[in-house]
Amino acid sequence: MTETSRNVVELEIEDIEGIGPTTARKMREAGISSVMELATAVADELATDLGGSKETASNFIMAAQKLLRESGVLDNEFTTADVELEKRKSLLRCSTGARALDELLLGGIETQAITEFYGEFGSGKSQICHTLCVTAQQPPSDGGLGGGVILIDTEGTFRPERVDQIARARGLDAGEVLKRIAICKAYNSSHLELIVKSMGKYIDDFKAKMIIIDSIISLHRAEFAGRGTLADRQQRLNGLMHKLVRIAEIYNVAVIVTNQVQSTPDTFFGDPTKPAGGNVIGHASTYRIYLRKAGNDRVAKIIDSPYHPYSDVRFTVNEKGIDDTDETPKKKSKDAAEE
Repeated sequence: MTETSRNVVELEIEDIEGIGPTTARKMREAGISSVMELATAVADELATDLGGSKETASNFIMAAQKLLRESGVLDNEFTTADVELEKRKSLLRCSTGARALDELLLGGIETQAITEFYGEFGSGKSQICHTLCVTAQQPPSDGGLGGGVILIDTEGTFRPERVDQIARARGLDAGEVLKRIAICKAYNSSHLELIVKSMGKYIDDFKAKMIIIDSIISLHRAEFAGRGTLADRQQRLNGLMHKLVRIAEIYNVAVIVTNQVQSTPDTFFGDPTKPAGGNVIGHASTYRIYLRKAGNDRVAKIIDSPYHPYSDVRFTVNEKGIDDTDETPKKKSKDAAEE
């Protein structure tokens, strides 16, 4: 994806072939006010909003993506692997705040991808989110993304005092850091889905380069209880995650989600802790990282990745947020090896 903000601003929904004033008005009433938002829309939802068929809605979405490609905002559908490799070398990566964790992630949190952190309570998930709110705002030369942050809080765990402490401990202007973090408290699963559906507008408004959802599963897990509602819950989670995937790729932002865990009592060997949400969240997440407590420290372990090595590192939590331990290990930790 190339930086062509001027072209994006100049594009209008009416520029898309087959969309007239009436259809454009219906789209705007449904919250789709730009070509970028249409390109990330879900065909079923768009068909319902327009009162038409899914096929017609799919054609509009594909036409929007085609217009973005012709304008140089999106890459062509087919590229060669060598071109893709060069593009990936120039991808922005955001520091987590701990050198060891950055090395585990081969440079930090990537844009155009979903990074999932899961673990028990107290394993460091929310602390990573608070730290990323600070590090993402630093310029790329300092390991940041040079943009704002959108944080969706579904568990009531966000504390601005903690961000203020982390920013001050890292020698940054805490007031300016806090101004560039947009907080939204989601109170039910429908509210969360609506926020994500309108995310394109919020990204533009807050000039965001990172989206954090802490946590992705808590609201759906609370509202859809019992096996009878499992299929509906998973389908809605599936739509939510795939919407986030498209947003990450088209808007060139980093998406961070935290996930809860569940225990599997029938596990006699190994760790019985499993991420909640099943395969729906697992397949949609680009990178999946398991966090657990290890005394006063924490251990992060790569569980799923297209190219990261499956290893683990230790880090700690202090006034700087996520930070390296006094002696950052250069190889697999003894704690993990004993498992």
